[in-house]
Amino acid sequence: MMFRTLALAASLVTIATPALAARAVKTVKPTISAAPAPAPARAPAPSASAKLDVRFTGIQTPKGPIMFVVFDSEAAYNGQGAPVRAFVATVKDGVATQSVEGLPAGRYAIKAFHDIDGDGNMTANPFGMPVEPFAFSNNAKGDMGPATWAQAAFDIGITPTIQTIEIK
Repeated sequence: MMFRTLALAASLVTIATPALAARAVKTVKPTISAAPAPAPARAPAPSASAKLDVRFTGIQTPKGPIMFVVFDSEAAYNGQGAPVRAFVATVKDGVATQSVEGLPAGRYAIKAFHDIDGDGNMTANPFGMPVEPFAFSNNAKGDMGPATWAQAAFDIGITPTIQTIEIK
């Protein structure tokens, strides 16, 4: 479900971008100036980004991948937007690791689950309680629901960041 949401969001951005650009161009009013033309602008410096290494531990069942998503805002984390990245990490010897590169410096949070049955969805019982192991960044714990953004959020700067998350 999360992967379909991400694909839908990407397609909406692709469709909306030309329309928004056309509207922005129409609203810009030309100005006439007798001043000399400014020097050509320099190319902007690439935005600082760093590597995020995610390591999942506590994996008790050796089958099925760890599926996780990375969010860059509280709204997206709470379901009012799409994750910035989605991954499937392979379990090997009770551990799963994944490197995430190219994220700009900022605040992020991770939601993950161990897809033991391999169906691509987090399996729940009839009452909606997860039956597959799950976890959040910072090993945050939820209270009758998922961990909050404030509990799970962490900062990425320009140096590598490591998140070790225990799946339970």
